[in-house]
Amino acid sequence: MRALTVLLTILLGGIFQAAPAQIAPYGLEKPTPAGKNTVTTAENLRREMRKLWSDHVFWMRDYAAAAIADQPDAKAAAARLRENQEDIGNAVAAYYGTAAGDKLTALLKEHIMIAVDLIKAAKAHDQSKFQEIDRKWDGNAEDIAEFLATANPNWSKVTLTDMMKIHLMTTKNEVTARLNRNWDEDVKAFDAVYDHILKMSDALADGIIKQFPERFSGLTD
Repeated sequence: MRALTVLLTILLGGIFQAAPAQIAPYGLEKPTPAGKNTVTTAENLRREMRKLWSDHVFWMRDYAAAAIADQPDAKAAAARLRENQEDIGNAVAAYYGTAAGDKLTALLKEHIMIAVDLIKAAKAHDQSKFQEIDRKWDGNAEDIAEFLATANPNWSKVTLTDMMKIHLMTTKNEVTARLNRNWDEDVKAFDAVYDHILKMSDALADGIIKQFPERFSGLTD
């Protein structure tokens, strides 16, 4: 037994010493001891941004389906959505600092909470309440666009606002189709949600790449 313990200690010790963390969160390589700029591939950033925003629409769809059907997994899906907003904020913080990441996380969590209220109003067929919350959702989308445009001159506020509004519109179409139990339209609506979020995530990644070209290798047109 003692010999086995010694052997395991040697093996595990060797593993931990030989395999230090080489990759920081969101695909950014760990800075060198000499303090050189972090370098990663542009394509890797695009993939990571697509993953984060795809998670956003996947879990939003999961939450909406559960909430509309009064399923118990709605709470878990909502929690996962909030976690996703933190992940996106952390990704932005890697370039713009912790305060900026926290601000974006707060705005995105507000985006989610408004969406939750919007679904409740739609489910209750309360058109007046729905319109009130919908205006609030539009305002939040404009706040997100303004915040991002201020951080990066390559992100036009007008373009970002349009992108956010399309995201809201496609999501509302998806929720409406599900409420009406129009399953064919529900599928088409989610296709539109997903196609758009990929374009939006690529636009965000491209803006970061243009602003910080020295931090990327393998840049492509």
